[in-house]
Amino acid sequence: MATEDKNRATAAAILPLVGGAANVASIAHCMTRLRLGLHDRSLVDDEALKALPAVMGVVEDDTYQIVLGPGTVARVTPEFEQLVEEGREAAPAPGPGGPAAVSADDLAAQGAAIKAQQKAKNATPFKLFLRKIANIFVPLIPALIGCGIIAGLNGLLVNLQWLPAVTPALAAMASGFMALIAVFVGYNTAKEFGGTPILGGAVAAIIVFPGVANIDAFGQTLSPGQGGVLGALGAAVLAVYVEKWCRRWVPEALDVLVTPTLTVLISGLATIFGLMYVAGEISSAIGTFADWLLSNGGAGAGFVLGGLFLPLVMLGLHQALIPIHTTLIEQQGYTVLLPILAMAGAGQVGAAMAVYFRLPRNESIRRTIKSALPAGLLGVGEPLIYGVSLPLGRPFITACVGGAFGGGFVGLFNQLGDTVGSTAIGPSGWALFPLLDGNHGLGSTVAIYAGGLLVGYVAGFLATYFFGFSKDLLTEFNVSQEPAPSTVAATGGPHPATAPDAGGPDTPDSGTDPAKTPAGV
Repeated sequence: MATEDKNRATAAAILPLVGGAANVASIAHCMTRLRLGLHDRSLVDDEALKALPAVMGVVEDDTYQIVLGPGTVARVTPEFEQLVEEGREAAPAPGPGGPAAVSADDLAAQGAAIKAQQKAKNATPFKLFLRKIANIFVPLIPALIGCGIIAGLNGLLVNLQWLPAVTPALAAMASGFMALIAVFVGYNTAKEFGGTPILGGAVAAIIVFPGVANIDAFGQTLSPGQGGVLGALGAAVLAVYVEKWCRRWVPEALDVLVTPTLTVLISGLATIFGLMYVAGEISSAIGTFADWLLSNGGAGAGFVLGGLFLPLVMLGLHQALIPIHTTLIEQQGYTVLLPILAMAGAGQVGAAMAVYFRLPRNESIRRTIKSALPAGLLGVGEPLIYGVSLPLGRPFITACVGGAFGGGFVGLFNQLGDTVGSTAIGPSGWALFPLLDGNHGLGSTVAIYAGGLLVGYVAGFLATYFFGFSKDLLTEFNVSQEPAPSTVAATGGPHPATAPDAGGPDTPDSGTDPAKTPAGV
């Protein structure tokens, strides 16, 4: 405990001398140095830092580097990261007690308030854990998208028998990342759970090493890649706990040699003779269940999944689906769940169009919808959700109805044997077209997905047009109003219309949610 208190005291002494938590942009460490990215270099007190007993010196390079020595830096860095996080959370934020907004009854203010309230409700241990899981996989999305599109292009060229000399190269580009995705998952997992990222990657690399094919565990020969991303996640979490145990008990003089060795050895043995088998069974069960669900209850399952996805996003529970998507992509080449879940965005677009026609006199709301619709069509639904449908209430529910019918349409075709999948996670709406894949050719897959979008648009429109407004709501909002001048909504678009007596807060939080998951995930 004395050592832990000493490390925290060191971190606490350093933080104010580098300008406080608000001045820290990034945190990392190497063998001997705490490396900080700073917003304002002038806020650093160099002489006071050098005078601290634990600080051996400072170096200014691409980052501001504080020399703490081997062993010490690995113990001080997690404490420093925690203090920075606590400092940011404790920082005052604008709220109802701040200056009055231009229009307190603006729809965007209501949407921002709902978003902030929901964000606070999502700060439960379970949902924070899910957020950690999301933070592991979200950085992988750009590579999944890029490799997925290249894989689709390569498949098209192969089917058309075009450019045969190029297709092997494209296949290598598309498959290389997926062959090593376990390593990236291990790296990000260790980083997210407070360990050394490269050690997490090293342990996860065992899973994809070809030599595991020479090892028997639980009466069967292991296969390279067995357990996949779930095994990598479990192996890296175990590595973090082993590393933290070592940091606590290994003398600082031996830390640089003993800790990484024991971390890789202990967690590596547990991975080979336990985690790979268990995670492999779980991964197989996920794939089998997804296939069974859509083969036997496709329409009903699609209806439920498409209808509930927006509420899941509101509750923060959608993040639990990310490793499932990734596991399916790793196993089958695509995830059959994402095209169904993407129908929630189609229902949202249809609902927004209905709001546009139901409020012909409210120029401000109509202007907001026109500006946000292109993004909505491409799968970015947040401006429409928080700027239009959610503050209005009923249109959010009818948008879910549209998503349910779109999901039921795609699920029905899966049940009939036409599998529709996505080779990556992240995009939805029209942006998902380049990533579509299935078992009956690209033309059939694209047609089914496009049909689902159309059903979602129409169902969301009709449900909202006929059931999305009460008489009181129409009376309240279907009036000509002047838009708030020079104001930007919390969603980043032009400010929606003001609504008399809508009950929104005076000053919404217009910041971007750092835990936001890309559309469709």
